[in-house]
Amino acid sequence: MFAIRLTDVADDASTWVVPVGPDGSHAPGEVGAEAAALAAGIEPGQVMVLPRPLRRPSRVLLAGVGSGDEAGWRAAGAAAVREAGDDEALEVLTPQGLAPAALRGLAEGLWLGGYRYRDGVLPVRSGEVRLIADKPGVYAESLTRAHVAARAAWLARDLTNTPSSLKNPEWFADQVVAEAASRAGVTVTVRAGDELERFGGLRAVGAGSVSPPVFVEISWHPPGATTHVVLVGKGITFDTGGISIKPRDGMKLMKKDMGGAAAVVAAILGAADLGLGVRVTALVPLAENAISGSAFRPGDVITHYDGSTSENTNSDAEGRIVLADALGYAAEVLRPDLMIDLATLTGANAVALGKRTAALFSPDDELAAALTAAGAAAGEQMWRLPLTDDYNDNLRSDIADRISAPAGPGAVMAALFLRDFFGEARWAHLDMSAPSWSEAHDRELTKGATGWGARTLLNYLSALHSGQQAGA
Repeated sequence: MFAIRLTDVADDASTWVVPVGPDGSHAPGEVGAEAAALAAGIEPGQVMVLPRPLRRPSRVLLAGVGSGDEAGWRAAGAAAVREAGDDEALEVLTPQGLAPAALRGLAEGLWLGGYRYRDGVLPVRSGEVRLIADKPGVYAESLTRAHVAARAAWLARDLTNTPSSLKNPEWFADQVVAEAASRAGVTVTVRAGDELERFGGLRAVGAGSVSPPVFVEISWHPPGATTHVVLVGKGITFDTGGISIKPRDGMKLMKKDMGGAAAVVAAILGAADLGLGVRVTALVPLAENAISGSAFRPGDVITHYDGSTSENTNSDAEGRIVLADALGYAAEVLRPDLMIDLATLTGANAVALGKRTAALFSPDDELAAALTAAGAAAGEQMWRLPLTDDYNDNLRSDIADRISAPAGPGAVMAALFLRDFFGEARWAHLDMSAPSWSEAHDRELTKGATGWGARTLLNYLSALHSGQQAGA
């Protein structure tokens, strides 16, 4: 990630970024009159260029913040850094009395909008970015939190954008081990081979690939933590659909089918970076759903970690099968207070809610509300859908405890399937297939993987930490 510095002294950068409201507000006196005329009606995330020949700075980027909420400041930062050249030094002039949350949003936007895939062909930003504030010390914590959140999103995007020619289960596990090594207090356990004997769903889904499945457990257990949260992320490193093969258009982006795993890994590492006083365990079942003579078949009966069985009726509904093992393991072995799973699970999510919104399922009103608020603060939308019992009969099998892909509303049926495995914990399921990928730059999103969920989870864990401190 490129550096952003806080200072109260403007230097001699060739480009200023001036955040402005639709009436030209926030602009400093030197460019205020010009900005007010040019920026009339400017939208959040819109940039207008004010050339200033023979003067310093030689140009000013007027970045719209809209009504001035955190999302508007985030959009302004992302738009401004995209407008600037990668080697261009930027000075971002903030108004006096700016709220810390606004600066956090601005800095997040700068980092998120300036994202480049680490192994891609596009150059990373080399130009310095300086935030000019009248009292820099007031904003130090806000900048730190923005950096941790953006770093988490960058990691989740990097992991998801990596081509599956490199990204098999072992590779992903190696990345987790390497990332965790730089964080004191984070431990990683990697299980493979005979250690997966009870993980019947994970073994079945990975059986068709030359790259065997892996189960990764990451732990952050700070002293004195009283709440234990388990995060589970679907980790299918490529999904052909298996014997129930996908069409070409449905398969070409399936390197992103581990977006949930990327998000939970990034979130737990972010929790460690912030030193949050919440015990967090992230579970990542990793497999490649491939086609071969050893691939699992429709009609096979799978025995999960908890001993229950599922009749496989569609090998392209593999995500819920690997999640069932991870959830069953968490319920039996870890016994957490609550569980949250993130999964690029169903195309029905996009049909129902479009490309920017995840589907949220939970029987717990308080948890659902807290996650929705955490997502709103991150600019990651979700919408709660019903867990209706009307479809329970659709799950019945003649030869197993349930079938894996019953008829009915796709996202709802997947959530009802998973409901059996959460045990006694409070729980929520997030189906985030649609918002995990963006076809174009869109505010703080860059084309490709979005890292959806990493910042939402970090916001949620931060709120739990603050709540514990307040109650101490």
